[in-house]
Amino acid sequence: MRIVGKYSFNQGEEEITTRLPKSLREIEDAIASINAEEHRTKKSKEKTMKGKMLFDPTSLNKAFKKILKPLGWERPRVHCNYSTEYFIEGYRGETTGRRHAYREMDFVKDKLGIEVQLGKYSFMVYNVCAKMTIFHKLGIIDYGIEIVPVKEFAAEMSTGVSYFEQFVWDLEHRGVSDIDIPVFILGITSVDDPSQGAKGMK
Repeated sequence: MRIVGKYSFNQGEEEITTRLPKSLREIEDAIASINAEEHRTKKSKEKTMKGKMLFDPTSLNKAFKKILKPLGWERPRVHCNYSTEYFIEGYRGETTGRRHAYREMDFVKDKLGIEVQLGKYSFMVYNVCAKMTIFHKLGIIDYGIEIVPVKEFAAEMSTGVSYFEQFVWDLEHRGVSDIDIPVFILGITSVDDPSQGAKGMK
C-alpha cells in the first residue's frame, strides 16, 4: 500500500514530523510493506456487487498489528466505570457489567496514538474529535495519526466505508477546537501509481 493523501489537523504533521520522526517512519514503513491484494479475501454478498472479491478491513488491521507490535507499539485499554449519579431520583439503571466496558486505541508508542480506520465514517470523526482527546486527557497520548482509505480504495471494500476526501472536507469545515490535539491524517490506497487507478493494483 502507499500513502497518497496527507492532511495536517491542528498542526499534526508539523508536530509529529519534528518531535517523533522515528515513530512516523515506522508507520510509513508499515503501510508500504503491506500488499493489499493479499487481503482481498472478502466475498461480497451485497446486491450491488454480489460475488465480487473485496478488501477485508479486519485482515488489513491484523497486518498492521503483525508489523507494529514487535516494534513496541501497544494497544492500551481504558476501563470505564460508568457513573450513576446523573440518573433521576428513584432510577438505579443497569449496574452489572459496568466495569467490563472499555475504550481502546489501535496502537500507542511514545505518546503517539494510531488509529487504522477502514470502516464507517462516524468512527473516523469519533477517533479524531473524541477518542484522541479523551486519551490525551488521560495522559496516554499527545499526538495522533489516523490512517484511512482514499475513495478509490474504499470503493473496493464493503459499501458504507468512508474515505479520506470526505473526512478532510468535514474537518476543514469543522475547524479546530481548543481541546483538539495535533493529528496527522494519512490517506492510503493499494495502487502503486495513482494515475493507473484500479488497473495499477497489485
